[in-house]
Amino acid sequence: MPSQPSKELEVFPNPQTARDYTIRIRIPEFTCLCPKTGQPDFAELLLEYVPDRFCVELKALKNYVWSFRNEGAFHEAVTNRILEDLVAAAAPRFMRLTADFNVRGGIYTAVVAEHRAEGWQAPAAVALP
Repeated sequence: MPSQPSKELEVFPNPQTARDYTIRIRIPEFTCLCPKTGQPDFAELLLEYVPDRFCVELKALKNYVWSFRNEGAFHEAVTNRILEDLVAAAAPRFMRLTADFNVRGGIYTAVVAEHRAEGWQAPAAVALP
């Protein structure tokens, strides 16, 4: 059976809960509709997160992102909604979503939204010689 758009996000157990590590997912084909004109808006999404107990399942994420294709949404609203839904599903230690929208009327828009779990501290950066 072919995939269908879906608002259902799935997660799976993090295989390494004792360690902070970063997962980066690039989604180059995000689309939604401009709520003013109904014309399509295109963006590349970059999801970066430090999982806690769960990781985001990729096929479900693909179908979730696809579900916005025919919905009207302002860039700021859709970016924050996606972040909120992902945080609700996966409860990460840290999550950042960057939505880099294609030019529209000579204007480029990038929206960055972040979540930090209460009490989580980012490890110190390591500078190698």
